[in-house]
Amino acid sequence: MNTPAETDTAPAPEGPKPILVTGASRGLGFALAHALAPAHHIVAVARTIGGLEDLDDRIKAKGGTATLAPMDITVPDAMATLCRGIWDRWGGVSMWLHTAIHAAPLGPADHLDEKDWQKSVDINATATSRLITYVSPLLAPDAQAVFFDDPHGGEKFFGSYGATKSAQIALARSWAAETVAIGPKVTILTPPPMPTATRGRFHPGEDRTKLTQPAEAAETLLAQLHLPAA
Repeated sequence: MNTPAETDTAPAPEGPKPILVTGASRGLGFALAHALAPAHHIVAVARTIGGLEDLDDRIKAKGGTATLAPMDITVPDAMATLCRGIWDRWGGVSMWLHTAIHAAPLGPADHLDEKDWQKSVDINATATSRLITYVSPLLAPDAQAVFFDDPHGGEKFFGSYGATKSAQIALARSWAAETVAIGPKVTILTPPPMPTATRGRFHPGEDRTKLTQPAEAAETLLAQLHLPAA
């Protein structure tokens, strides 16, 4: 297991620059990172160490490699260290897939929990804004950044999640419009409903057998990006 914060004297991998996945320890992020290996070296970011280690084991089992970054995306110094480490070792990334999200419990708008609201703002909006600033220099004009929409803005009981997820996607859309002529390409995709922990918080009694598994969703989404799953 490689970690960017540690001293690593191994030579930089030859070939294309790695792919950065934020929110890689479970759900769609995990599935995307796993699907892209071994064709691409993966830099996997998440707070959950166990999930990252599981991802690393599965990537190694299929002949791929990953650099694990057990970090909190809301900590500016940690993200600055990560991005500097990527620049020093590889000179950038070929793609950034941003799947990190906080799913606050559902509730009426006039009963929002202040801590859940602030956590939603910090992770879904503020951290995304900061990451765009930090990751942008790592992306060449022909590179790509990908965000994943889950539109719930204005729906009843989705106040915290809907508002902050909408803010995240609004930032991505602005960045996309600003980089049309100069790159990198910024893409926004909408995954199908999946039996993830995020959806589980919103629909606890749902029949999960009717939902699309993250691995299948990842394959479909990567096809839209013209990146076949390995």
